[in-house]
Amino acid sequence: MTAPMPVRPPEPPEKPPPATGPGATAPAAPEQRRPSRLLAPLRETGKLFALAVAVARAIFRRPFQVREFIEQFWFVASVTILPAALVSIPFGAVIALQVGSLTQQLGAQSFTGGASVLAVIQQASPIIVALLISGAAGSAICADLGSRKIREELDAMEVMGVSPIQRLVVPRVLATMLVAVLLNGLISVVGTLGGYFFNVIMQDGTPGAYLASFSALAQLPDLYISEFKALIFGFIAGIVAAYRGLNPRGGPKGVGDAVNQSVVITFMLLFFVNMVLTAIYLQIVPAKGS
Repeated sequence: MTAPMPVRPPEPPEKPPPATGPGATAPAAPEQRRPSRLLAPLRETGKLFALAVAVARAIFRRPFQVREFIEQFWFVASVTILPAALVSIPFGAVIALQVGSLTQQLGAQSFTGGASVLAVIQQASPIIVALLISGAAGSAICADLGSRKIREELDAMEVMGVSPIQRLVVPRVLATMLVAVLLNGLISVVGTLGGYFFNVIMQDGTPGAYLASFSALAQLPDLYISEFKALIFGFIAGIVAAYRGLNPRGGPKGVGDAVNQSVVITFMLLFFVNMVLTAIYLQIVPAKGS
């Protein structure tokens, strides 16, 4: 007997070659998945934190740009010192008048000085610093870096082996941090003097009671947390301004949009961080006399 012959499976039909005539249509390209718009804020947040980590690492690397740091420090200080002094006076006056009115209603007018000074040092002074640094200095930093980006200066620096972060971003961030700490001390002093003047002159308070209540309620950690807030706020303002300046979209118009976005984002972050730091401080540091 002979073995049965194997049966070959039917061959698949050959695909016709793509048409190349004038009326032929091109084959459909494989569909690509577009990134979800819901994840865009998370990606931007991750890039912002990555830039913050890169700047923190580059601070301790050499060479340090001393000349750039001095120039940026002088620029940031020159555009914020006078507005800070002028803004701190009405802030201290409003707080002193409001607290003084409330303490009069409660029959505790002798504690007006301590309450108003603590409000100025712990809350008003760092907030004023944050607003001025992000609004005046941060917008200028963002516009400067954004204009360099659209002129392809930063790309040229990377081609030459120069890190834009170490060369441009680090001096600006350090300048904003140092100016923020110094401005916080200036605003605390001017705001306290303004509150003293309005409480004693306009609300018929006694200078002795104002100073006695301040020494009875205030303590040194109150100044420490105020300076620490100013340092953190200066770092956040510098990082956000640098990030938006390094990533403009749409040419010169995109630079203007990036400046507006940097100010708004900085304000939102600063108020949130201020709330967190205040809550932690009040839980860790006990009140004086408790």
